[in-house]
Amino acid sequence: MTRTICLAAAALALMASSADAAMIDWQAELQRCRALRESVAPLLQAGEGISAVGRSNRSVRRCIWIQRMAARKKIPGAETW
Repeated sequence: MTRTICLAAAALALMASSADAAMIDWQAELQRCRALRESVAPLLQAGEGISAVGRSNRSVRRCIWIQRMAARKKIPGAETW
């Protein structure tokens, strides 16, 4: 009985932590993406395409996804790359 209760409590804790992980702080993510965009701007100005920069850097790919989702959800401050 005690083992079942412990397993149930552990399962609930895992579900709660994954639910919290799914929440996105859009403004913080957009700010981080703006800073990242400023750092890759020299590469873009040098002629590298955003897809080439994105394939080489996971955080750039995440920012592209964040920007697209934020624009789709009409979050204030969303820009397209």
